[in-house]
Amino acid sequence: MLVLGLVAGLASATLGIGGGVIYVPALITIFGFSQHIAQGTSLAIIFPTVVVAAWLHARNDRVNWKVALLVGGSGIIGALAGSALALSLDPTLLRRLFAALLIVIAIRLLSK
Repeated sequence: MLVLGLVAGLASATLGIGGGVIYVPALITIFGFSQHIAQGTSLAIIFPTVVVAAWLHARNDRVNWKVALLVGGSGIIGALAGSALALSLDPTLLRRLFAALLIVIAIRLLSK
């Protein structure tokens, strides 16, 4: 688990990717978590990482607080709706939707 955290943190900070792209598949395939537990755990893992990273960027005057608060505020509404939707979906369907999203992202990145 410690190695997973180090790899995800390094990849997130270096490549600008969300930790969930690494955490969710790893928690499912390596550690045998269900899709719902992996997603919830991933979100809980990311929280302290985000707080520390945002604080360090803010200390270096690298945060547009107006945009952060506006988008973050609307993100709270989206998170409430998205969490409710995810919890209502069958775990297999949710895993397939997550996999499809990763495939679409990969294709778009490779085509650029």
